Amino acid sequence: MKLILTQEVTGLGTPGDVVEVKDGYGRNFLVPRGLATAWTKGGEKQVSSIRKARESREIQTLEEAQRIRQSLESKPVRLAVRAGASGRLFGAITPSDVADAIIAADGPQVDRRKVELTQPIKTLGEYTAHVRLHPEVSAKVALKVVSAA
Repeated sequence: MKLILTQEVTGLGTPGDVVEVKDGYGRNFLVPRGLATAWTKGGEKQVSSIRKARESREIQTLEEAQRIRQSLESKPVRLAVRAGASGRLFGAITPSDVADAIIAADGPQVDRRKVELTQPIKTLGEYTAHVRLHPEVSAKVALKVVSAA
């Protein structure tokens, strides 16, 4: 099955890529979640518009991505959330929460779609998140989840 990716899929491709996947993976996972659309001859125009939008959002140079990586890795990001007495959160930390916390900590503008959590965050403690800045540069961000008092 030939598909056009509309979102970044780890291990498969970036938005605007035309990929060939197994029928079940495309029909049952990628298309229902809005990660891809069916490829058609008219879809080539869609591919070019997706690529233009992606290029405007992406970090342009490798040096800029490395500079942003240094600023992200230099200090931990603190997230104050509501938690119970046992340290269990009311809900969970999402990539969007992490992106907002980075910006609130005077960090660079980070797209929530570029944030990957290594594990679900449902308790207080220290965690690590990965931020894809550039195809060749990824930053590890230290997260400190504390109770909001």
